[in-house]
Amino acid sequence: MNIAGIITEYNPFHLGHKLHLDTTKSLSHCDGVICVMSGNFMQRGEPAFIDKWTRAEIALRNGVDLVIELPTVFALSSAEFFAFGSVSLLDSLGVVNSICFGSESGDVSILKEISSLLTDESLEFKSLLKEKLKKGESLTTSRSKTVLEILSKSNGSINLDELDKILNSSNNILGIEYIKALNRLNSSITPLTFKRNGGSYNSKTLDNNISSATSIREFLKAHGNIEDLYNHLPSETYKMLHNLFKENYDFVDKEKIFSFLKYKLTTSSNRLKDIPDVKEGLDNKISKEFIQAKTLDGLIMNVKSKRYTYTRISRILSQFFLGFEEYPIESLRTSRPDYARVLGLNKRGAEILKEIKKHSDLEIINKVPKYPNTMLSMDINATNAYSLICKSINFNDDYKKSPIIIMDNY
Repeated sequence: MNIAGIITEYNPFHLGHKLHLDTTKSLSHCDGVICVMSGNFMQRGEPAFIDKWTRAEIALRNGVDLVIELPTVFALSSAEFFAFGSVSLLDSLGVVNSICFGSESGDVSILKEISSLLTDESLEFKSLLKEKLKKGESLTTSRSKTVLEILSKSNGSINLDELDKILNSSNNILGIEYIKALNRLNSSITPLTFKRNGGSYNSKTLDNNISSATSIREFLKAHGNIEDLYNHLPSETYKMLHNLFKENYDFVDKEKIFSFLKYKLTTSSNRLKDIPDVKEGLDNKISKEFIQAKTLDGLIMNVKSKRYTYTRISRILSQFFLGFEEYPIESLRTSRPDYARVLGLNKRGAEILKEIKKHSDLEIINKVPKYPNTMLSMDINATNAYSLICKSINFNDDYKKSPIIIMDNY
């Protein structure tokens, strides 16, 4: 079978995601699509708007064949580790021929060139990067400037303005990290990309073309009227969201974790420094600012700086909410996952799963074992924490829920 892999969050599944899925099938000529999807917490440091099982079902009804959960340790990490966890999981399945992602560039060759430079990290690269970090800039900014400087010397045909745009666009950055991970794993998987259109991820305004997940969440938060989103969502997503509204589903806003965070910061702020991403006295800054903060957004805005972006602070606070300080994070996020947790599948997905079992040594998890390993225990803990802020999910649902199975849309 010719299988394509995609890496997603679906928070929620919108028209841009449908385009991604359809384009993946067109570019790869695949027989089926495996989706590696974040669980109940997102890469940008927010709890999911909708729980992972419901999002998996929406994905299946929109045409994905098999949904596998990205372990929380990777899902709630920087682009580098998010990409490594996702790509290594797809690679370990033993059946994936290609990975397809959207990018602002749409040119896989330039992304490959940049990825090679970042994978090798020559002495020149490391020296220039160190110089820029000393100036107090974030790692992402420093790295982009280093790549820009080196490539401008080695490849005179590259347009510097265009290169600067590539290095400072979120989907390009993620695509570069996917290719970097493929390089480091010496994977045979082929990277494919297409030019991404529509509203940017952070856009809070509905777009007449393709509305971002952020704008959809913000609209529902402000208006609570699903009918007005009919033209902004794929039909299957609209149907499921409409049903969730009728059932009084407890949609999650990131502010719901704030009271729990304030309590934890009150009782154990000394543990903040044990989270690997917390450096240079950031724990003291957070401990100082949370006392006056009225909202989670307000706290993040008061803590963020040139070096520590809004997203990074948000991610650190969600990591603290989930108790990352209790786990060997640095070791876990540089290790390949040794299991594949199935969240949902259709008939074709069941066939793909049979092929995976023939070609992979990964443990396929349909039912969570009584004594999970450390990485899986983090996923269970994340769901239990999520149950505190989402009444539609219960404590220990990871042990109780089975994969979503849909056999009517083969």
